[in-house]
Amino acid sequence: MWWEEKTMRTFRCRLRQIPGVLGRLLSTLGEAGGDIGEIRVLRQGTTHVERDIVVFANGPEAMAKLIAVAGTVPNVELLEVRDDVMEMHQGGKIAIRSRYKIDSLEVLRRVYTPGVAEVCLQIQKDPRLVRRFTSIRHFVAIVTDGTAVLGLGDIGPQAAMPVMEGKASLMETFSGLSGVPILLNTKDVDEIVEAVAAIAPTFSAIQLEDISAPRCFDIETRLQERVDIPVLHDDQHGTATVVVAALLNAEKTAAAKPLRDCRIGVVGLGAAGMAIGKMLMFFTGRPVHGADLSAEALRRFEGYGGTRSDLREIMASCDVVVTVTGVPGLVKPAMVRPGQIILSLSNPVPEIDPAAAREAGAAFAADGKAVNNVLGFPGIFRGAVDANVPRITQDMLLAAARAIADSAPEREIVPSPLDAHLHRNVARAVARVALEKGLNRDDLTDYFD
Repeated sequence: MWWEEKTMRTFRCRLRQIPGVLGRLLSTLGEAGGDIGEIRVLRQGTTHVERDIVVFANGPEAMAKLIAVAGTVPNVELLEVRDDVMEMHQGGKIAIRSRYKIDSLEVLRRVYTPGVAEVCLQIQKDPRLVRRFTSIRHFVAIVTDGTAVLGLGDIGPQAAMPVMEGKASLMETFSGLSGVPILLNTKDVDEIVEAVAAIAPTFSAIQLEDISAPRCFDIETRLQERVDIPVLHDDQHGTATVVVAALLNAEKTAAAKPLRDCRIGVVGLGAAGMAIGKMLMFFTGRPVHGADLSAEALRRFEGYGGTRSDLREIMASCDVVVTVTGVPGLVKPAMVRPGQIILSLSNPVPEIDPAAAREAGAAFAADGKAVNNVLGFPGIFRGAVDANVPRITQDMLLAAARAIADSAPEREIVPSPLDAHLHRNVARAVARVALEKGLNRDDLTDYFD
């Protein structure tokens, strides 16, 4: 759920140096439905000034209208309209580079032959050395078949690559791990499991991404049984972790009673909704009410200990409501009860606008822009990889949720993903649980110093 519903462009404009010209341009764009972002001066002369103006619109059609009206403003020349997002993606967002500068025969012989042979032999004698002498220790596979990408649906593995690169960029930036996108040109569950299991020796963890439900449940379970490194479907467990973190903080400011005592409902039992329900049941020790149009999803949810329900019953009886259906406007303001906590997480348009929910009486409401799994997965994987655990447990995810909640500024339900301390705190929380439960296979003696 990491994408913006707004279309963004940069308008490069040449304006006459006359008082009021810039104001008229901005007013014209605003009256046409545009939102203005950053404004930068590029060149300033005696008669004209060139500026880059970042403009947001509600979709491509609205942007086309803004481009048209910008050209009608007197004393303004629209020189160029740039798509900064597309430009940033040219050539891809990630690369694998050598850690050493190979500028002499001496270095080459150490990095490659003949020196590398001795390293290979040492690893053959003691396979545990592979984590010390290779990059496997910080490699995480980011695997997709492209069947459930953002809110775009089944767009195929290659079209999903920009998202996988984005995940890899975030993972490296926020946790120092090297995410490696793996695109699978198959939707067959058996083939996916076999392919990922076969390449697993290259990695310290497997991050499953944008794989549709219910296939994603079986793929994750079967893979975790096949390999001895963590396998985590981020759309499920990363999202669930951040939802629990948000609810822990919402509880402090908006709930009339503790979260453990609240009646909780989840509307939409796909990958995210199912995991959210399971994690909330793990945390509270009580059933969560679930609603979905799929009888198979409802049966699966009941198998995890959930209670079958429907939208109207959940809205009429639950203190906390989480919606992940992908259906804009599903929840009507008239359904909201005073004092409810509502997380409406579908993107690009939530089931109910948070402002409308609060106006209808909700004590707290938020959408998927703030409650986003980027707050969780970099630190979760960092802690799991550092501890060298065979799997990521619900206890680790709950510890991560608490760390996210504790990292939020006062009166905020979640921290900024750019908070450098956040991801370190999450990693340490996950590693601490691994140590307490005896799941760590690497020494963590100095990890918490």
